[in-house]
Parts: sequence; structure tokens; C-alpha cells
Amino acid sequence: MRNVLRRKAESGCRIRFLVGDPDSEITRHREELEAVPLTVSTRIRVTLDELSKLEGVSGIETRFSDEHIAMSVFVFDEDMLVTPHLARLVGHDSPMLHIRRHQNEGLYDRFAYHVAELWESGHVETPASS
Repeated sequence: MRNVLRRKAESGCRIRFLVGDPDSEITRHREELEAVPLTVSTRIRVTLDELSKLEGVSGIETRFSDEHIAMSVFVFDEDMLVTPHLARLVGHDSPMLHIRRHQNEGLYDRFAYHVAELWESGHVETPASS
């Protein structure tokens, strides 16, 4: 996967990862809700370890946010894949929605706005490393 991300970034694709702080209270709370052995903080740390191997690749950015750690969003031009993580379910047990942009201010634009706001309010370092 790392090589795919590198190739995509080098061909001009903008790739952004907005992840929760693995040491935050919000992450610990999500772990309690999910109650699974592979914890949220471990999954975040695995992601961060893989991303560290792509450090310096132009087009790949990482920020931290605890405003909404229970959602995965992938945006591709006029298509978006959104996984709103539900209740006590882990991400892979939650539904994935395929949203297409059909109109201004529709569902696609609302999610795109939400994601942009989360990105803008994110920070480069985890609070623990600041």
C-alpha cells in the first residue's frame, strides 16, 4: 500500500490522513465502546508507523484531530466513500456509503464541508508530542 500511495502522490494526487491522537481521552473512550483487542490507539499507531515511511513525499499530509475520530472518508473528485462508525462497532463492521455529487449543497457538499472543517482545525503534532 505504501508504494501505491507514493506513486499516487508523485503523480499529483493529494493524499491527506486526519487521525485521532492515540493518547487522547476521546480515543480511550472509543476503545471502551468498541471493547476489542486491537484498540483504536494501536490502529492509529500502526497507521502512523506506515505514514512515517512516507515522510517527505510531496502530496502526502498528516494531521491530528479528536473532533471526530469515528468516521472514515475517501474523496475522489465527484465521488466520496464515507464510513460513519456506528455505536460500539469497529470501522470494518460499519456501513460504507457511496456518495456522488449531483447538486450544489447536497449530501456530497455537506460531507465535503465537514471534512474540510475537520482538516482545517487539525494540528500537525499530537498534544503528547507538543
